[in-house]
Amino acid sequence: MKQTKIKTLIILIIIFVFTVTTLHSQALKIGYVNSAKILQELPEAQEAQKKLDSMGKVWQEELEKMSKELQTKYEDYQKQQGLMTEQKKLAVQQDLVELEQKAYQYRADKFGSDGELAKQTEKLLSPIKEKVLKVIQQVAREEKISFIFDR
Repeated sequence: MKQTKIKTLIILIIIFVFTVTTLHSQALKIGYVNSAKILQELPEAQEAQKKLDSMGKVWQEELEKMSKELQTKYEDYQKQQGLMTEQKKLAVQQDLVELEQKAYQYRADKFGSDGELAKQTEKLLSPIKEKVLKVIQQVAREEKISFIFDR
């Protein structure tokens, strides 16, 4: 009984030493990458960003135009409010609320998390990001890197 315990202990020690030796011989290589910097420097990504900026600028200008129109109509309402009938006041107030809602909806449609800009960003940048990821994976395989961390 005592001899089987000793044999089992020796076998466990041998397995442990073999495992430690094997793990030590296969050194763990860790790599770091800054994919944001890569995307910033990549000409394709720069071109896509220019397109996105251009779209955003057009939509922002339209939003500013809507805001100015709302502001002008509100100022006109304030000036003429004393001369208006109650019915006219309600109609103008309703128009102002509708203009404000229209501007809010436009902002959400264009700049919201599910808006047009987000969709275009995904459409234009996803293929580029996938391409960068494939290159990173290829380099990791070639260099036998175990883990890669993105800063």
